[in-house]
Amino acid sequence: MGFFSLTRDSLFAGLGINMPMWLGEIIDIVIIALALGFIFQHFFRKYNPLSDHQYDPLKHYKKVSSGNLWFSILAVAPAVVLHELGHKFVAIALGIKATLYASYGFLALGVLLKIAHAPFLFFIPGFVAHGGGTPGQIALLSIAGPGTNLVLWIVSIYFIRNMKRFRIKDKYFPILNLSKNINMFLFFFNMIPIPPFDGYHFFSSIFQLIF
Repeated sequence: MGFFSLTRDSLFAGLGINMPMWLGEIIDIVIIALALGFIFQHFFRKYNPLSDHQYDPLKHYKKVSSGNLWFSILAVAPAVVLHELGHKFVAIALGIKATLYASYGFLALGVLLKIAHAPFLFFIPGFVAHGGGTPGQIALLSIAGPGTNLVLWIVSIYFIRNMKRFRIKDKYFPILNLSKNINMFLFFFNMIPIPPFDGYHFFSSIFQLIF
């Protein structure tokens, strides 16, 4: 088995550890959140109310500290974790067995690229392994992840535009703004109609249904 195929099943089996699937999934979700928080923490800094809503966290890379780990987790992890859970819950609703995994090998790659100050970051945080199904089922299962990002993107925009109405404090604006941008990116990125993206599985399944 290759390094990038490393998951909890292969790792824990080698260590002689046996645990319930649900516990393994919770552990993997925590690992994904912590890894993403570490990898992206220096891209963000705490909100500066003097700059109002024009604050762009991506312009302040060198000014942030490791104290922003939890802010980074809160801003980045939900978009990724809820994307994968969207796949899992829709699969279960369709009667298809599905299991969420953290991609240990790719997360390690992301952490190493971060430590090495690489000019780019490429990694796959996690995935959902699932059984087969009809083209209609696979289409629904495939769109569930990007669909979750689409909903989160729209909800973020709605709350940003209605912060005063809902009495949302200004200090929460960066989280909403980052949620908007991250979920927008993940929606369009995952809908690319080429393997192995969700868009490919969705459109190919729709093609099978029609033709």
